[in-house]
Amino acid sequence: MFCKQHGFTLLEVLLAMSLLSIMMVLLFASLRTSARSWNLGEQKIAQVNEKVVTYGFLKRYLSNARPLWRHNDGQRVFMFQGQNQSVKFVSNMPLSSAYKGLQQFELFLDNHNDSQRLMVAVKPFSFQENSETEAQPQILVAQIASLKLQYYDVDAEDWAEQWQDKETLPALVKVSIELTDHSPWPPMIFALQRAGVQNEQKMPKLGL
Repeated sequence: MFCKQHGFTLLEVLLAMSLLSIMMVLLFASLRTSARSWNLGEQKIAQVNEKVVTYGFLKRYLSNARPLWRHNDGQRVFMFQGQNQSVKFVSNMPLSSAYKGLQQFELFLDNHNDSQRLMVAVKPFSFQENSETEAQPQILVAQIASLKLQYYDVDAEDWAEQWQDKETLPALVKVSIELTDHSPWPPMIFALQRAGVQNEQKMPKLGL
């Protein structure tokens, strides 16, 4: 006796192919969503790392700014000069770093395409004016929409937009950064340890 073999009808084959196509579309959509979520997660991690690195850098070096003077053409120049979008100061590098000893720091904005970047330039500090080599600026924060620096004047008991031609360090420095993606970044306030504030009652309430 011969066994009668049953095959698939055309309708069954078409139905199976349709179901397989739907499953493939759903699979690729899921993979695309996962890849997008992964990329967004990496971007968020990079943003957080950038903020942490910036805060740590300013906390380490700006907070330890030195009240030093330099002699330029017979005149004494105080080596802390601050404006609302840039600041120059002298701080100490650890012995383990590539730059050792007293270094002159400069933070400033640099226009780049449709946004701005916070740059930092570091070079050895000298008490006498000399022909120092220009430092190569490095990017500290990219994609900045705005930057605002403020300096707390203990005598005036108020924040100043500039710190020019002074003979002392400001008690506090406030750094406000807004990124182009508008991700939250609260203002950072750094107490200058060598400012020598005598009256703590004149310091602002930071609400921390």
